[in-house]
Amino acid sequence: MHGDGTKQAITTSDMAQARLLDLTRSMRRAGRVATGIDRVELAYLKRFLQEDVPVFGLVRSPFGYLLLDRTGLAEISDKFHGIIPWGRADIWSSIWPGRSRAARQAESDLRRAAADRSTRHRLRAMLARKLPRDYTYFNIGHSNITERVLRGIKRSGGEIHAMVHDVIPLEYPAYQRPGTVVPFRIKMQLLRGYADRLIYNSQDTQKRCEEQMLAWGEFPASIVAHLGVEPATPDPSALPPNAKPDCPYFVCVGTIEPRKNHAFLLDLWEQMGAGAPPLLICGSRGWNNDAVFKRLDQMRPFGVVRELPDLSDAALSALVQGASGMLFPSHAEGFGLPPLEAAQLGTRVLCNDLPVLHEILRDWAHFTPVSEPDLWVTNIKKWEKIQPNAKIRDGIPGPTWDDHFKTVLRLN
Repeated sequence: MHGDGTKQAITTSDMAQARLLDLTRSMRRAGRVATGIDRVELAYLKRFLQEDVPVFGLVRSPFGYLLLDRTGLAEISDKFHGIIPWGRADIWSSIWPGRSRAARQAESDLRRAAADRSTRHRLRAMLARKLPRDYTYFNIGHSNITERVLRGIKRSGGEIHAMVHDVIPLEYPAYQRPGTVVPFRIKMQLLRGYADRLIYNSQDTQKRCEEQMLAWGEFPASIVAHLGVEPATPDPSALPPNAKPDCPYFVCVGTIEPRKNHAFLLDLWEQMGAGAPPLLICGSRGWNNDAVFKRLDQMRPFGVVRELPDLSDAALSALVQGASGMLFPSHAEGFGLPPLEAAQLGTRVLCNDLPVLHEILRDWAHFTPVSEPDLWVTNIKKWEKIQPNAKIRDGIPGPTWDDHFKTVLRLN
């Protein structure tokens, strides 16, 4: 991903509107292991910098808003991608406590790279001053969706195109962090009222979101564009010592939170007993999951079930590619990036029988409802007998970012 700002530009139509990409989420999550949504937002930054269309970035800071032009975005792109380190944190970033050092450094670098700034109440004036009258605002990360921002975009001549990754907080509120469901509902209601177009990562997400929005009135025009999938190049040397077992093993990738259903896998491993193969749980601990955390805390450090948080992308790809199978018993998904990446790496996937996973993975996964745990055990034992790197078939040709942007940008 080096040098996104210096690559040869992708030629586009002279009629394409200027683009304003919201990077608030990327700033707030700087220095943390990237989630799927984080990677999508940065894929948009990378693509927009490659094209010969005017591009700007918008970030909400504790003091108001920062506006970056192409030069500023090119300057901070490699920092967002972790290629070069963030600079020093300035004095302003220390006024608001409780944030990570990396987030404060990112905010400081963005402030230094900004072409303009505004207070919260002067956003519309800044946008009208710096951007062409007709431009498109892209909100990809479910962040900075407020009435002030959306109204400011509209009043300064912008169109609003927003991605909806899922509506799981509205469908499964019990799985969410305390205090997050109502703000999420408000965001979706604001998008219903202000957005010119919604971008969905799957037909399943589109269907579920429109079912929610129907209760609030008419919903915006929309398109479905499957996300591009580019698994990191596997690098076994990036793995921590003793992370990879020397026998057939299975992996589960994702934040350890109730929706991902790690409890189901722990139950399976208890059922299989001492002869069970190693299970590597790759992901950070999340929320509302004390019972699972307690069970994990009781596991021996290098026992049959191992917890491996904070792996680099290259290290994670190495573990996934070497596994006898990826296990994905999630209760609900908007897209299903981990199993699709595993399939692209040539690894078998055993997953819950969800409509969205059928849409994304087609016949490249083994779909088994979590209501049938004995079938899961049967498949795990069968796959364990096959050498970790003896794959049933080559990796699948999944969706690409070129495919995604051909759909998303054809009207922009």
